[in-house]
Amino acid sequence: MARDNFARCDWHLLVRQCATHSTRLTKFWLLVQLFWKHLLYPVRTITTRSQRKTSGCFFERLPTEVFDLILNKLSVLEISAFSMVSKAISSYIVDHVSTQVWKNRMILQTFHHFDFSTKDKPADITINHYRALGLLFKRCTLLLPTKERLRFIFAKFSQIPCFMMEQCTAVIGCLGFTSYGVFLSTLIAGWDELECHRVFNFLCDFTNLPRKIESVVTVKPGANRFLELQIRLFCRQVLLNPWTNRRDQLFWLTSILKPWPMVSQARLLFILYGPLLPDGSVGWCEPHWEGLSQPALWDLANALLLLHGEQHSRLWTTDTILAILEELTALPMAWDVECVARLLILCGNSLCYSVLASKALNGRLFEISKLIVYLILVSEKDGYCMNWSVKMLQQVCQVFTTAAEKWSFIQSVENMFSEVISELYDVIIGEYMNQEVDQRGRFQTVCTLLNASAHFHTEIVYMFLKNE
Repeated sequence: MARDNFARCDWHLLVRQCATHSTRLTKFWLLVQLFWKHLLYPVRTITTRSQRKTSGCFFERLPTEVFDLILNKLSVLEISAFSMVSKAISSYIVDHVSTQVWKNRMILQTFHHFDFSTKDKPADITINHYRALGLLFKRCTLLLPTKERLRFIFAKFSQIPCFMMEQCTAVIGCLGFTSYGVFLSTLIAGWDELECHRVFNFLCDFTNLPRKIESVVTVKPGANRFLELQIRLFCRQVLLNPWTNRRDQLFWLTSILKPWPMVSQARLLFILYGPLLPDGSVGWCEPHWEGLSQPALWDLANALLLLHGEQHSRLWTTDTILAILEELTALPMAWDVECVARLLILCGNSLCYSVLASKALNGRLFEISKLIVYLILVSEKDGYCMNWSVKMLQQVCQVFTTAAEKWSFIQSVENMFSEVISELYDVIIGEYMNQEVDQRGRFQTVCTLLNASAHFHTEIVYMFLKNE
């Protein structure tokens, strides 16, 4: 009995010494002493027959309170590595991380009031911590079925307001969804597509995402700005942005869009990737005004490129993308032609040509001529090489089969230059007569269009002389 008491005292003494030493080498040496003394002076504990048969590792024969003390001294990454030692230890760690004490200490809930202008980094520390938590739960639940695994894991985070839509008190600047996304991507990294489908379906049930999406795509755009922003932040920061591989991004974007009809897909794409207003809400009216910048449209163009780039997908054919783009540029009313032209340029040669060729084949000469003029204008404004516009015109010209059709197309484009300049001039005169303020932007657009016309025709003449 005295020997047992000596062993118990020695256990707690060594554990307290581990806590007072900072270096990993010293901690490791003290733990070695701890395990060695346990082998020399084993503590008498009551064990069942099944426990006697399975207790092959001396870690598993440690007293429960000592094992808890050891786990409390380890970091999240160290616990995750420790959980891979044996099935028994993994099971014990699952029980350990299920305790309220551990959740209160290790599942951080400080997601607000970060200074993102500084180089480091409470924000980075929080994100890295949730990446480590993702690895821990990935490893310690390795042997559980997928549904049970997800149910166990997400039960631990269901009480965090910043992880749930419409519950966070500070939407802008909150790091909750970003941390959630890092955790989820670490957890399911390497899972096959079928398991990822199960994860998405589980998240839909867990967050009621389909019902929330339905409530914003079936009403007037902007009628529920707060919920639109919540859907955007959740889908982007939790499901889409954490993945660097485009194939993974396509899988999650397809999972979000697939259940909905084409009109709703276009609206949902705008909610997820459209320009934002200064207050953070979705800017439905922004594309109706000329001069919308490249950065405001880049996310939307990148999403369309992601869908269009999947050549082997039956779901996202070129005709499907063109139909979605047609719906998109009419939300909630027809976009300004300059914004449409800028979006097409950002979408790249293939998609831009597909749009123009489709209009040409359908005989929409007026639309295609005006769009080409604005493509030339945007190329001049944004500093693109005018040679690109000339080559695009040549490619579209090949769509027409007869010389008469080609001549009619070229003549329509040339006449459109005059019409657009006349329209801009009439607007300037109207604003002047109504004594409206600043007209410098309109004058600048007219001057830019004249310069663009000169550079465009110079490229055409140069190409003609070069071929001669």
